[in-house]
Amino acid sequence: MNRREVLTITGAAALSIGAKRILGANDRVRMAIVGLGGRGSNHLSEYLELAGADVAGLCDVNQAALEKSQATIARKQRPKAKEYGDMRKVFEDKDIDAVSIATPNHWHALSAIWAMQAGKDAYCEKPASHNPFESQQMIAAARKYGRMCQIGSQSRSMPHKMEAMQLLKEGVLGKIYLAKGLCYKRRKSIGKRADEPTPPGVNWDLFLGPAPLRPFNQLRFAYNWHWFWDTGNGDMGNQGVHEMDVARWGLGLPNSHMGLKSVSGTGGKFQYDDDQETPNTQTCTFDYGDRQLVFETRGLVTGGEGGLQVRGGNTIGNLFYGVDGWMAVDGNGYTIYKGEKHEVVKEVKRVAGQSETGAHMDNFLAAVKSRNYKSLHAEIEIGAAAADLCHFGNIAYRAGRSLAWDNTKREFSNAPDANKMLTREYRKPYVVPAKV
Repeated sequence: MNRREVLTITGAAALSIGAKRILGANDRVRMAIVGLGGRGSNHLSEYLELAGADVAGLCDVNQAALEKSQATIARKQRPKAKEYGDMRKVFEDKDIDAVSIATPNHWHALSAIWAMQAGKDAYCEKPASHNPFESQQMIAAARKYGRMCQIGSQSRSMPHKMEAMQLLKEGVLGKIYLAKGLCYKRRKSIGKRADEPTPPGVNWDLFLGPAPLRPFNQLRFAYNWHWFWDTGNGDMGNQGVHEMDVARWGLGLPNSHMGLKSVSGTGGKFQYDDDQETPNTQTCTFDYGDRQLVFETRGLVTGGEGGLQVRGGNTIGNLFYGVDGWMAVDGNGYTIYKGEKHEVVKEVKRVAGQSETGAHMDNFLAAVKSRNYKSLHAEIEIGAAAADLCHFGNIAYRAGRSLAWDNTKREFSNAPDANKMLTREYRKPYVVPAKV
């Protein structure tokens, strides 16, 4: 009979990992939220619950989003926040200490760099960047201006995942030879839609920013911008970047990509005839010589795998394989299997009611006060490294072949065409600077 140890992380353990800082009114960080769509609305709700933050500013290119967010603040009986239609006005405002960026992916790097150049600390949603060049510029800006830059990889602040990764580091499975990230998230067809006039109250030029100028299309706006290369990175760089970050974490990979030999990517957009550009089925392999990272993205109907269950039509998590056993870990907990009989030796469930986003933001606020960037759970070097692997996988998929990585030159040694996708052509004046 298998020996099963079902554990729950205690309140005391959770407190030691990521407790809420109770700050006085004069110590609160004056936050502005940039981008008030679905994720930005979540940012707002979380900061309104954190003792260390005051929501002092709201910024969006859509007037309706600003009005909706002000209504949320009013319901919480908090003071009305300043409103901005252009993020550059936020960065100029001396009354704002830090920004929380929840824009589409193509704006992440430039908005964070502008903020840090203006002396603001930045919490930035994942993926950190839209391409690998931007990752390096964000790191350079954080170091040059001495700013805190936390990426929204909130798994890094989830107690059960922190515990699981520590156990892997301590050798609970022996040497890890394979990490597999799973992003089986059900995505239905977006259909097709013609271009149309820009809706009243929307600044389409500012929405596009660094991306090419195109006519307004509803499918390129709101959430569906994820599925177009101009503005998004597919589900590899959307939901998938969370699991990519955990896969890197568990393998103990360096943020520099040292040891990466090659990247391959296959897949396609299957079943649907619609306007989506990014694949809905994708498998990428990252070869590190003595270990391997495999990442799968599926948007169609699929099943669970390796102890990870289908929940709400989705299977999202990570599998780690070592010489002594394997581990399954997701947002609900982790399980360790050992030996030839796959005996369950430890199972930990997530504590109900935990807000991983709130804990992650609280870690950011604490670093804003301490000025110690090394205390950030997902500091920009960590977030950028996870984003880069997503970008490398997408580039290999788009190039249609395996790519050899030269970490000294930070380019693919066998693919000049693929190297062009390590950056992009920026639309002036929305240019990520070559020198920050």
